[in-house]
Parts: sequence; structure tokens; C-alpha cells
Amino acid sequence: MKMEELVKAVIEGNAPFVSRLVVQGLDEGLEATTILSEGLTPGMSTVGELFHQGKYFLPEMLYSAKAMTGGLEHLEPILSTSGSNSLATVVIGTVKGDLHDIGKNIVGMIMKGAGFNVVDLGVDVPTERFVEVIYEKNAAILALSALLTTTMPSMQETIGVVAKSGIKDRVKVLIGGAPITSKFADEIGADGYAEDAPKAVTKAKELLKLS
Repeated sequence: MKMEELVKAVIEGNAPFVSRLVVQGLDEGLEATTILSEGLTPGMSTVGELFHQGKYFLPEMLYSAKAMTGGLEHLEPILSTSGSNSLATVVIGTVKGDLHDIGKNIVGMIMKGAGFNVVDLGVDVPTERFVEVIYEKNAAILALSALLTTTMPSMQETIGVVAKSGIKDRVKVLIGGAPITSKFADEIGADGYAEDAPKAVTKAKELLKLS
């Protein structure tokens, strides 16, 4: 299996071919970490660049993210037993009162492709649940999503509870969603804001001093 073929297949969002190439690579004896770091991750990084250049839009990015996730499904059983895949654990979810998940799902998929261990709590997540899972998974990043202006206060509430629980010094809070701005992030005490999925990965690495 040629790694450049895998990179190209991810960029093109060709899910069946990505899956086939990953299986082929494993059958040929390639390390799961190599397939991730030299195939899936560079592919999604290029997709992120194309998105920021205005050459790719949300549908193209979603196709690529789904293709990459399909490839990851073959790698995760191996990576999880080796313990070598995770840069850090990210707990992600849409805040209480909000049922939107498309943006959150894309962020989660791309975070996985970048090498993070992602724990997705879904939508309408109670504040206490975020804190519980941060403790349980020893998470380094809490990624909060909101699409409705009416649920933005839930972000502030969650950050407040995280602070009161005594774990604010060990977890960085990253927020995003259509109505969210960097100004709002500063106002509620978030550690970072990302306007899209590729920037969420960049910001997470920056917060953890991984880049």
C-alpha cells in the first residue's frame, strides 16, 4: 500500500478506498501508528488547509472526515491496546438545552484523526456529566459546542462548575459553534475558541503545547 494513495483518498473523501487501503496496509505489516501519522492525519490536515483557502466547503470536509473515521475504525482496536495513539484525551459535547451535533461530530472526527483520544458525550449534556467524565477519563481538553444563542449561558455555567470542582488547572476548555466568538470565550473564562474543526485541532495542540 502506498501511503500517498491513502492521503489522496482521505482528501477526496473516498470512504471505501480509505477503508480498503488501511486494511491492506495492516495486512502488509504496517504499524497502525504509521498509517495514522503518515496517511490519515496528513490527509485531514490538507483538507483543513483547503477549507481555509476556500477550496473546500463543509460538505467536502464532512466526506473526508467520515472517510478518515472509517479508516480509524480498523486502527482503533490496535491503537487502544498499544496506548500509543493518544496525544491527550478530549471530552466533547453539545451543552445542555442544545440538540445540534453536526459541527461537534466533525470536530470529534478530526480530533481523532489528529491523534487525540476523543470521548463524545453527545448532545444536551448536563454540566455535571462533563465534570464527571473529565475526572473519569483524566481529560486534558473539554470541548463545548453550542449552536443556539439561548444555550450559550450553559457554556458559562459549565466552566463555572469545572472551576468550582477544582479541576480547572488540569483541563483546558475550548468552545465553538455558530454564535460563539473569541470575545465571548474571554468573557466566560474559556481557554480558547475555534471557529471550525481544523482550527479546533490547532488550538487544542496549542493549549497543550503540543505544536
